[in-house]
Amino acid sequence: MDASTEPPPASGTPGSTAPPLLIACALGIERLALRAAGRGGAPGPVTVLRTGMGPRNAQRAVVRALRDERAAGVTAVIASGFCAGLAPDMHPGDVVVADETRGPWGVTPCTAADLLTQALARAVPGRTVHTGPLIGSDHVVRGEERAELAATGAIAVDMESAATLHSALSAGSRPVAAVRVVVDAPEHELVRLGTVRGGISAFRVLRAVLPAYYEWHRSSLLPRR
Repeated sequence: MDASTEPPPASGTPGSTAPPLLIACALGIERLALRAAGRGGAPGPVTVLRTGMGPRNAQRAVVRALRDERAAGVTAVIASGFCAGLAPDMHPGDVVVADETRGPWGVTPCTAADLLTQALARAVPGRTVHTGPLIGSDHVVRGEERAELAATGAIAVDMESAATLHSALSAGSRPVAAVRVVVDAPEHELVRLGTVRGGISAFRVLRAVLPAYYEWHRSSLLPRR
């Protein structure tokens, strides 16, 4: 699956010099949710990049996008989309904010995860927002493997976030974050009845997160003390 971009869902004010925001997701349905979100409020240019599934596709697409960027300033990067929850109390539609991603390359700390958590609680009221480590996999995780990953302390797993953030930082210092919406959880696996309802719930939540991303992006532009 080739990586592709869509017209930005929002842009800064005319003549804005704010650095751009790149939101990377794997699937067309994830991109559709993000494109369906509100189109105002971004402090700078925003691009939604569909990378294709898996860590290798994510790595290639993000490196290419950042190498080819034309906007001035350093692009902030958010890995977004759906994930599998690992904690037993998770439900479809819950939100996961990574404080770090874990993958074959090691651990990648995320920028201002606490601020992003607070912003998401405001953006999706009534939804549970979990914060903790997000672990990468190169395949769909089920059954016993889910329990094994949970035993490492990770709260969720997906195939692209770790590769996305590692690649983003390999291309230069920049703010990075990972936000995922739970579509599959220990007590609500995709193979069970109710999957469609859970998927619709997760889609609606993902469609509502952009204001929180913009708030995080805006905060990342402020001088660091």
